[in-house]
Amino acid sequence: MPRTPRITTRNATFQQWQALLTNRNKRHQSREFLVQGVRPISLAVQHGWEVRTLLVSDGPGLSRWAREMAETTGAPRALVSAELMAELGGKDEETPELLAVVGLPADDFTRIAVRPQQLVVVFDRPATPGNIGTLIRSADAFGAAGVIVTGHAADPYDPRAVRASTGSLFAVPVVRASSHREVLEWAGSLNVPMQVLGTDERGPADIAEHDLTGPTLLAVGNETHGLSAAWREACDQMVRIPIVGAASSLNAAAAGTVALYEAARQRRHHQP
Repeated sequence: MPRTPRITTRNATFQQWQALLTNRNKRHQSREFLVQGVRPISLAVQHGWEVRTLLVSDGPGLSRWAREMAETTGAPRALVSAELMAELGGKDEETPELLAVVGLPADDFTRIAVRPQQLVVVFDRPATPGNIGTLIRSADAFGAAGVIVTGHAADPYDPRAVRASTGSLFAVPVVRASSHREVLEWAGSLNVPMQVLGTDERGPADIAEHDLTGPTLLAVGNETHGLSAAWREACDQMVRIPIVGAASSLNAAAAGTVALYEAARQRRHHQP
């Protein structure tokens, strides 16, 4: 049995873990990220993600959940002082029992399963990690096959995005693409012809009046500027979500959530 290292100072190993929380380049260079929270860690294990190291608090005895996670993963462990675990634990009110260093998956479109009534969300150039996580959570809740993040965007593996997804990041494939061309090329290669639908507050069609029951690539734009000109040109139709009151528009993740709900609603009623 390999020796379990004990980390009690802010040594080089601790600094590497800390960098995974704060430094996007470090995450992608090392191809790993730090996962906080009971539900995200549980879902990462449940869905077979590569757990490279389990960080275990050296506090009082572990809970049943923590022992089960440690046994299930079989990953190497590091025993970390409670003080350092609290620093790595983010916004949790209590010092976490476990944290997990998890391997980053490849940005490969084949991770997204092909279905007859395919529904895939594109988030174009999102600037806020929390919005990415929220839209991933909604995609999971309303049955989307995957989420694609395009262009210069916030990182889906940022701890704020992972927390906002409440672990759905591990259940729904998330793929990053540099441009719309990659996405359209992939969609065109499928044996499922997909409509490309864009959301815009000034879209000519009400989303509830548009047929969302067929294979659909649903594009949601940047929080400030909306969809890029390239995505607008690629869309077969632009749709709007009618709103009232003093609000000038919906938050990008909220708009994507409403569109996903409408697609799920139509598909539910469309089933024989």
